[in-house]
Amino acid sequence: MKIQKITSQSRRDFSAIMECEHCGNTEINNSGYDDAFYHANVIPKMKCGKCGEISDDSYRPLTTKYGEGEVI
Repeated sequence: MKIQKITSQSRRDFSAIMECEHCGNTEINNSGYDDAFYHANVIPKMKCGKCGEISDDSYRPLTTKYGEGEVI
């Protein structure tokens, strides 16, 4: 899964519309966290609810809105 669009964000917590790279299915994720670990490790391992696939090695994580260690 990858982030198609962030729909809301409060500090580092966000909600987003996620899209499957394999089948194009979209799902709402209401529990995102905007840090490097979440973008690089959690999002690519999210299974699509329709086809059950996870991201392949070509997945490139987004950068965070705020820098690491930045107090919000």
